[in-house]
Amino acid sequence: MSGAATIRAGMGGWTFEPWDTSFYPEKLSKAKQLHYASRQVPSIEVNGTYYSSFKEPTFVKWANESPDGFVFSLKGNRFVTNRRVLGEAGESMMRFLGSGVAALGEKLGPILWQFAPTKRFDPDDFEAFLKLLPEKQDGVRLRHALEVRHASFVVPEFPALARKYGAAIVYADHATYPAIADITGDFVYARLQTGKDDNPDCYEPERLDQWAARAKTWAAGKAPDDLPKADATTAAPELPRDVFVYFITEGKVRAPFGAKALMERVGAD
Repeated sequence: MSGAATIRAGMGGWTFEPWDTSFYPEKLSKAKQLHYASRQVPSIEVNGTYYSSFKEPTFVKWANESPDGFVFSLKGNRFVTNRRVLGEAGESMMRFLGSGVAALGEKLGPILWQFAPTKRFDPDDFEAFLKLLPEKQDGVRLRHALEVRHASFVVPEFPALARKYGAAIVYADHATYPAIADITGDFVYARLQTGKDDNPDCYEPERLDQWAARAKTWAAGKAPDDLPKADATTAAPELPRDVFVYFITEGKVRAPFGAKALMERVGAD
């Protein structure tokens, strides 16, 4: 997570029944799926932490089963973000972050805070939430990514708040969610959600080419000129940034292959 900017592409989780035959080797036990998946892609977004609570031994196990350089992005627990008053999420946030996530150490990637599609932008309450986000947990640095899914966030005030607190806005390639490409943190996080199961690599080749070019642009510290922003007048400093790209939702059967294809395009092993 330090030094030169790195591009990492992955998928959501590593347990998905269709992958038993489409992605994993024949007769591979489920107990060995993380070991295999973490050697095919450099990062995985963990969705299970959104719905369930895990304890430190689980995070230690994940860290031990994955190779050096691998990174887990964890989706923040729903009890933190699915509430009417976000500023009251402090106790739930402390419980989630204190559950043992720091045991991942250098393999801990961004924490993804996902908000409901019905959650509207309330500047005061959203800033109260951002104030709760800690910079470290048990000595391990934390990076925070914000996935908002209501059109009311497409205003300059939202990226201004995210920038103030150093949080990254998730770029969602989605059929209905707002697309916000403002760079507000020291890393970039994109969720590609319009793939198809009948595409061998989840996305069409030309679209993968586009996303590879965008990822390279982000990593170089610049902003792609073909993605929409909430504030077109404010430019982020040109500094190298780690880039996380996840193939999620639609086209999930082929998501691991989309991640592998993107990594091939950006010149990674």
